[in-house]
Amino acid sequence: MLRELRIRNFKNWSDTRAFRLAPITVFFGVNSAGKSSLIQFLLMLKQTVESPDLRRVLHPGDSETQVELGTYRDLVFQHDLSRMIEFSMEWDLPKRLYAVDLLSDTVYSGHKLRFGASIESDPSGGRQSVKSLDYRLDVSPVPLSVSMSKVDGKEEYILKAEPYKLVRNPGRAWKLGQPIRFYGFPDEVRAYYQNAKFTSDFALELERQFRRIQYLGPLRTIPSRSYIWSGETPEHVGWSGKRTIEALLGARKRKISPGPRKRTRPFEEVVANWLERLGLLESFEVARVGEHRKEYEVLVRTTTSGTKVNLPDVGFGVSQILPVVVQCFHAQPHTTILLEQPEIHLHPAVQMTLADLFIETVQSREGGEDRAIQLVIESHSEHLLRRLQTRIAQKTIKPDDVALYWCKLGSEGAVLEALKTNLLGDVENWPDNFFGDELGEMAIRLEAAAAQRLGNARTE
Repeated sequence: MLRELRIRNFKNWSDTRAFRLAPITVFFGVNSAGKSSLIQFLLMLKQTVESPDLRRVLHPGDSETQVELGTYRDLVFQHDLSRMIEFSMEWDLPKRLYAVDLLSDTVYSGHKLRFGASIESDPSGGRQSVKSLDYRLDVSPVPLSVSMSKVDGKEEYILKAEPYKLVRNPGRAWKLGQPIRFYGFPDEVRAYYQNAKFTSDFALELERQFRRIQYLGPLRTIPSRSYIWSGETPEHVGWSGKRTIEALLGARKRKISPGPRKRTRPFEEVVANWLERLGLLESFEVARVGEHRKEYEVLVRTTTSGTKVNLPDVGFGVSQILPVVVQCFHAQPHTTILLEQPEIHLHPAVQMTLADLFIETVQSREGGEDRAIQLVIESHSEHLLRRLQTRIAQKTIKPDDVALYWCKLGSEGAVLEALKTNLLGDVENWPDNFFGDELGEMAIRLEAAAAQRLGNARTE
């Protein structure tokens, strides 16, 4: 689970400063204030990790990727190619990581890993390189750190580790080549040092963390009247929810519990129950079109209809929220789900209940273990926020398990402001015009009503 992130010189962010990520993290703010950029940054790193090009420092995207962000000039703050894009992140490891120094029999181990990098570009913006990268394993009492930094004016790097003592192999002193992508140590590190195997383990853990990130965008696919399923289980519902029904069918044998000491239910029942709780449907069923056929159809019954109909024949909101519900419970343990505007096309009452869906998602269990799902959400919904506040006050979820942020534009770019929530669910530092000026609107209405009454009195 991601615990902390800091980004510098990316799009309209000069510096986010280090900010906390919780099981449920929500970014609010006005349009073009940088909310989506925070999610886009993580997606850019993810698609770089998954790129087959080992020498590509950053992969801003193309027609086949989740995001397409243009060139380095488009990425860097104020399009200033002299600036470096810098970031750091910290995350919890699902299992304890061990770094063993075979030369001294010293064992380092920890449950938390930190990574940071600085990326620079040549004057044309066409070629990027890693200026520095570093890892830190949270070991008590002294963390284990290892870093690579570029020698000024040269295409070579220096490797350092603390308090770990790196021991060189005898023979010729090779120059260290450039890092692999933005995070990996080149092969020369292990060839040059006798006890540097752990560097590969650190890079592997970063790859695993980004592969645990899944994304669902704001515009979901329009539903079909039938779906073909050959038995394959996709990793996720897809960026636009295109594989939602395949994911649901593939997960039919799984059982999910909403929390400790609560009854487990079959996956499809969990999804159907949530569609009912959201007030969208009375029944939900994925049925085979015919015996020995690969085609399936989604049959639903709404609160206003007594008969089952095909999914495209009901309101658009149902098809938009179905991928969100399926993704929340289909994700494997320790997944971080990035959601953009999950409330889109939904009634305010449904938007409120979304908060309950998200709370159950992060508290759910499978196979007797916490699923440890993390949700990072970009939203415009005041109703979602209000319900989260209510559930904090009711102690349904702890304040520390929710991180709320307001994104706004400042004189030096975007600004990220943490909303301080107390045990009663109150936000203690409401920004101006958070969701519009309610008091201002009320004053205008009262003024207009008073003027109307005065005008009526004069005509009588």
